[in-house]
Amino acid sequence: MLYTIIKALHIIFMVSYFAGIFYLVRIFVYYKDTDAFEEDKKRILREQYTFMARRLWNIITVPAGIIMAVCGLILIFLNTGLMKSPWFHLKLTFLIGLAIYHYWCWKKVNQLKNLNGKTLSIANIKLRQANEIATFILFLVVFTVILKSSVIEYWWQLITGFFVLVFLIMMTVKMVNKSKKNK
Repeated sequence: MLYTIIKALHIIFMVSYFAGIFYLVRIFVYYKDTDAFEEDKKRILREQYTFMARRLWNIITVPAGIIMAVCGLILIFLNTGLMKSPWFHLKLTFLIGLAIYHYWCWKKVNQLKNLNGKTLSIANIKLRQANEIATFILFLVVFTVILKSSVIEYWWQLITGFFVLVFLIMMTVKMVNKSKKNK
């Protein structure tokens, strides 16, 4: 029963963490979108976006990430057999990618704080594409956990499907951005 409760908490805080990460990078995009605004409007919005990013990071994203990680470690401790499973090693690999993405987000939150209303040095399209990275990691982790041993057996079909999915999402982002520019 304890294992199931910890697993439920792990999933709940994983959802909270990803919600925070998804919205955080969207705030970076909104901040960058203000580049073309008049100075007063730009200043007010950038102050608000910086405030929102810091609050989201400190109150939702990081605490949810910590609780998610602690619950995950408890699950490993309660079920040491996980460390012998190839699918679990794959999941841990994807989580290393998530940790790198988390670090990138943390750097951007600090950059916003230190910019004092100045522009971000990254292109808008790059921020929009970076916004999809957490989605890709989420797909990889969930499919790995759900399919477990099938992931190892059918890895090439899953990788092919993943790259098709990445391509479709990236093309959709480009089309949306192109249609926005044409309006």
